[in-house]
Amino acid sequence: MAEQDQTPVFQLQRMYLKDMSLEQPNSPQILLEQQQPQVDIQLGMQAESVADGLFEVSVTATVTTKVGERTLFLIEAKQAGIFEIRNLPADQVQGILGVVCPQMVYPYLRAIVSDICTRAGFPPILLAEVNFQAMFEAQQQAQAAAEGGEQTLN
Repeated sequence: MAEQDQTPVFQLQRMYLKDMSLEQPNSPQILLEQQQPQVDIQLGMQAESVADGLFEVSVTATVTTKVGERTLFLIEAKQAGIFEIRNLPADQVQGILGVVCPQMVYPYLRAIVSDICTRAGFPPILLAEVNFQAMFEAQQQAQAAAEGGEQTLN
């Protein structure tokens, strides 16, 4: 019975849209503009423990489109999932939270951003594929460098 309690567990409990906003601060006048808008896309990822063995992982996209200096539209969307992770080594948990979970959440975020653009009357914006493994490794290296810098200061 005790052996069953040590079985590694990784499963998605729930996927949900945590936050969504659309702003068109210069409508309707800016909609008459004929210039091609500039698009800026920022992505973020966050993971936190919400209970013993349960983690919320969220991926956020901020899409800003401008015509000149004026904002055409701004979309902020945060897609999240609750994952159960138990009986795994801490280094594996960090990799799962930083790579595997965001890879599962991100396609939903991509679909939501595209859909909200279309529903707002604009052509869909298709977020590019993201290499969460590379992002995670870069974050780990930056964290290690920061910790190394802190240690030399002491």
